[in-house]
Amino acid sequence: MSDRILGAVCVAVGAGMAWAARSYVAPISYEPVGPNSFPMLMAGLLAVCGTWLVVKPGVQGAVMTRAQLKPFAMSVLAVFIYAGLFELLGFTLATTVMAVPVGMAFGGGWKKSLMGGIGIGLALYLLFDKLLDVVLPTGVLSFIFGGR
Repeated sequence: MSDRILGAVCVAVGAGMAWAARSYVAPISYEPVGPNSFPMLMAGLLAVCGTWLVVKPGVQGAVMTRAQLKPFAMSVLAVFIYAGLFELLGFTLATTVMAVPVGMAFGGGWKKSLMGGIGIGLALYLLFDKLLDVVLPTGVLSFIFGGR
């Protein structure tokens, strides 16, 4: 897959995300930003990065090698598993479970990937749930975080 094709796909996916997120509204809003702000931000970031891949000079049209395919497949599989386990395990634990294969795909050992996943899961949970007051599922760890 060439970088330009990947960039075009990212732009298309970003546009689709933005179109889907435009209708996200909270029935009762006490927050100044609302539920569509984060998806719109991610869609914009994805579209900008995709545009850069399309227009940047010196882009090689190389096909993904076998050595690159395994980490890519591990990362994609980890994201699908993350989506499936998100509600059951909760944000923190599901993020940790996803971070291990993704970290290993980028060359980390399983211990470092596990520690990084725990750190990322806890830090993002505290940031979003406690600081920004975005409700995240606690799953099986609800006895620690207070069940939501």
